[in-house]
Amino acid sequence: MDVDHHEPCGETKSAMHTWRYRHHFTYKADQGKNIIVQCNLCLPRVNLLSTSKTSTSNLKKHLDRTHLGCEARPDAKRGRKKEEHNGEESRHCQLKKLKAEIISKCMTQAKTDDLIFNFIVEDCQSFYVLEQPGFRKLIAGLTEGLKSMDRVTLFTKVDQGFSRMREELMAKLSNIQYVCTTADIWTANNRSFFGMTCHWIDADSLERKSAALGFARLQGRITYDTIAGRIHDIHVAYNIESKVQTTVTDNGSPFMSVFKEFAMDSTENDDDIGFYENVSAVLEGEPEQDMLLFLPTVQRCASHTLELIVTEDFWQAVSQGPMCQLHYSAMAKLYAIWNKCHHLQVGMDAAEEIGKMALVVPAVIRWNVEYCAVQKIVSLTERELTELCARLEVPRMQPEEMAFLKEYVTVFHPLAFALELFQAEQKCYLGLVIPTVLSLKNKLNEQKDAANYFGDVISAIVVAIDVRFQELFASTEAKIATATTPQFRLWWMAASEREEMCALLATEASQVDPCNVTETNPSRNLSTIKSEDDFFSYGPVKPAIQIQQRGVMEEIRKYVEGTGKSLECLQDFPRVKQLFLKYNTTLPSTAPVQRLFSQKGNLVTSQRNFLTDDYFERIQLLRYNSNVCTSVTE
Repeated sequence: MDVDHHEPCGETKSAMHTWRYRHHFTYKADQGKNIIVQCNLCLPRVNLLSTSKTSTSNLKKHLDRTHLGCEARPDAKRGRKKEEHNGEESRHCQLKKLKAEIISKCMTQAKTDDLIFNFIVEDCQSFYVLEQPGFRKLIAGLTEGLKSMDRVTLFTKVDQGFSRMREELMAKLSNIQYVCTTADIWTANNRSFFGMTCHWIDADSLERKSAALGFARLQGRITYDTIAGRIHDIHVAYNIESKVQTTVTDNGSPFMSVFKEFAMDSTENDDDIGFYENVSAVLEGEPEQDMLLFLPTVQRCASHTLELIVTEDFWQAVSQGPMCQLHYSAMAKLYAIWNKCHHLQVGMDAAEEIGKMALVVPAVIRWNVEYCAVQKIVSLTERELTELCARLEVPRMQPEEMAFLKEYVTVFHPLAFALELFQAEQKCYLGLVIPTVLSLKNKLNEQKDAANYFGDVISAIVVAIDVRFQELFASTEAKIATATTPQFRLWWMAASEREEMCALLATEASQVDPCNVTETNPSRNLSTIKSEDDFFSYGPVKPAIQIQQRGVMEEIRKYVEGTGKSLECLQDFPRVKQLFLKYNTTLPSTAPVQRLFSQKGNLVTSQRNFLTDDYFERIQLLRYNSNVCTSVTE
């Protein structure tokens, strides 16, 4: 049947817009009293229907016969709304049961316990949280009736998690050739703790990896042999005593004395290595005893050395110079502002309102924190600083004092930048120290002539840098670490010293274990005869050792002449890469072990009194090692 596809007339179009079924049928033709429509639900099959302009009974019959129960039908929607209205309470119950069923499948008691365990460990929460009624109600409400585990279960999970973490960490360390450890002692709440971390470089990605090895409580008198025994025991417990290149500590007398007496000396005979005298017994007049200890060499913390320079040497230079009174008066007014902002909320609010920023209050005794606080004050305009002093009711800064502080911030910015470099962890290596210290000296000397207040102080600090880093500049290990860092290579050395350094690198590279080196161009096996060229010989063949040495020197030359600064370029120099792994595994500072101590949480409060020292240590190690050991969070 041919259908007229012209547009419907005004009367027909108006009638179609009144239909309940106008969305389900498309107008096709006008036949006087009737119209021809296409059923949209029958598509893609063409189904033309005839219906009266004043009645839709034919259309309803078609829907009932062909599309009964279709969700798109308007009468089906009305019926569904009626059903929902009549059975609303029943539907609510069904949804509640369905929700409980879904939660029961997704959230089991075991999974709930694991989440609570991770919450306690990662955020250093007190075990006391498990006994709080509000916490129990929270868990029950979120999990539709599941219970929070008790402390006994938590202790069990801590034991199991610690065992898995220790096994996984020991498995990782067994495949590592070179490691470095950091050690420090921390005192809080009348308790002393010994912390140790371990660090290595992944041989494939050249990324720094870190793990915590110990967080033990020290009881009684802390003696030299006590510290030495802790270091030795942890190294032995993780089977790394032969892999540790150095142990990084601060410059305090306890650690320096320990390593002076107990560190292995490569010049000693093998029969004498390991037997050392009990220093504390000698100091305390007790009977002498022999101790079998194996301690690696010590690396002084470069950050702590700079801290000593900028505190002790700086204060000594200032106190003896003409700017002593000006320095003390300016710093006294700064501390008056900081005290008001720290102890009074109105002081902090005034600082934020006037300066449009939060002032840094140096509550921690760290020079770089104090420097940042001074920098914040100096960044204020004269009007803002005057208004702030008036609001806080502290003495105003005089123009000369502000000029003094501005020069202080400018002159010592390179030193603050150097400290930030040393306190990094992921991209910080021993090879960074010498170039940083040399650059620091150059930056300070550049500002000496233009300084109005700190000329003599700069000279004193430069001398202090030479004295305190003298041992590092003379260290062969530090020089090799710097030379094998692509960012520096030999550019930091004088031209007259570079040839000697190349020879030293070649000597060290020739001693690298061949199993760890993948040759890029392996030499042909001279003993195999595969052609006439292999058979005929007109002179003595060079020994294999000479060929190897020539290859080593060629690799060193190519590396030294390169310009790439990324660690990725070490992949092209396998022997240099091995030297980098050996000498740059050492960190230049004890920042990682200090971060182990600095973690805040309820465990380091009176609420951890019911925890034994062993469990306190396990919690700390689980938290720190959660990134390197996947078993902690499983």
